[in-house]
Amino acid sequence: MLATIINSSPYLFKNLHRLAPAVLNYIRKRLFKSPVIEKSSSEAYDLWSEDYDVQPGNLMLDLDEMLFTALLSEIDIKDKEIADIGCGTGRHWPRIFQKHPLNLTGFDVSEGMLNKLEEKFPKANTHQITDDLFLTVKDASFDTIISTLTVAHIENIEDALQAWSRMLKPDGEIIITDFHPKLLAFGGKRTFKHNNVQLSVRNFVHSINTIKDILKDNDFRVIAEEEMQIDETVRHYYEQQNALPVYEQFKGFPVIYGIHLKRGNDPE
Repeated sequence: MLATIINSSPYLFKNLHRLAPAVLNYIRKRLFKSPVIEKSSSEAYDLWSEDYDVQPGNLMLDLDEMLFTALLSEIDIKDKEIADIGCGTGRHWPRIFQKHPLNLTGFDVSEGMLNKLEEKFPKANTHQITDDLFLTVKDASFDTIISTLTVAHIENIEDALQAWSRMLKPDGEIIITDFHPKLLAFGGKRTFKHNNVQLSVRNFVHSINTIKDILKDNDFRVIAEEEMQIDETVRHYYEQQNALPVYEQFKGFPVIYGIHLKRGNDPE
């Protein structure tokens, strides 16, 4: 799990002599003995889809669940058209369905993830993403776009967010959660094992301000913004992985963020 939270980075290699011996030993064991092979998001998630839903104790998935639940609780999606971009296996779909949307449409680059979603939700309306422009989707098709743990997989984030804005109705809303860009810039990776080989999913670092600025240019305003850090509430994850030295080293580091935006003027 630590490979997900903090992987190899130029900073670490330049400053190894400053780290405590226990941390050095952990890094040597986790990084140097198990080189990580990077895959595109579509290829990686096709492989990961086989056991993506069986990840007890996955810190990022658990934090995302808490953050997304809090953001979703603040919006009304009853009888509305919802798009889940980067839907994966439909991890959040039971919670979304509890709020009674009119329709829920899933979009993902991975055929394997969509297949798993359709096994759980046989009547699901899903589409495989082939580009960032969503040219087959009509303008103003959706009331709300949800996208969790996805935007850093998108290379051209401006094209994608312009397309999302086009797909939304004039008073549309967006909920985004993802790995914190500070974590990714520091070398953090989304990693998993397939056939005992350590793999990572390719990421692109987009600052939170960049995302907000693109959407503000499309008349969105920020309703809520949150981030979560490595702190005492997640210490037990590191204990389970025998990685407390790393926990101490990176305590206070931001790992995930969430934003809720809405288009239109502030009624106040």
